[in-house]
Amino acid sequence: MNEHRTPSDIHPCLTYADAHAAVDWLCRAFGFTKRLVVPGPDGTVQHSELSLGTGVVMVSSPRPGRQPPGTAGGHATTLSVYVPDPDQHFAQAVASGATVTQPLRDEEYGARGYSVTDLEGHNWYFGNYRPGAHWEHDSAERP
Repeated sequence: MNEHRTPSDIHPCLTYADAHAAVDWLCRAFGFTKRLVVPGPDGTVQHSELSLGTGVVMVSSPRPGRQPPGTAGGHATTLSVYVPDPDQHFAQAVASGATVTQPLRDEEYGARGYSVTDLEGHNWYFGNYRPGAHWEHDSAERP
């Protein structure tokens, strides 16, 4: 793993019905660079990271609780926010009334974090993960 490469602490997570097509289109249409694609079951995208300048968006296929726009039963967008102490942050969020949608846990990719919805239902993931740790190419390279 490389040391993280993005200085940003907020990383939007977008859910697409056809995440593979979305990754290709976002790179072609908006100039993103494909950094990482983690395959999921049945040809889906479990997770991906695309960069543009110092920013990163993460794209995935639908799964329980995360659905593309216009689909009932989940969120199309999640704001992923880096926090240095997920345990303390989780306690603060719960004490303030956030609704837990994914309990605090150690992720299989090495991070620790949790998901909540805010007072109006926006989905948030807070954890100690920053995109870039698994990138293989320098930021100047294009797919």
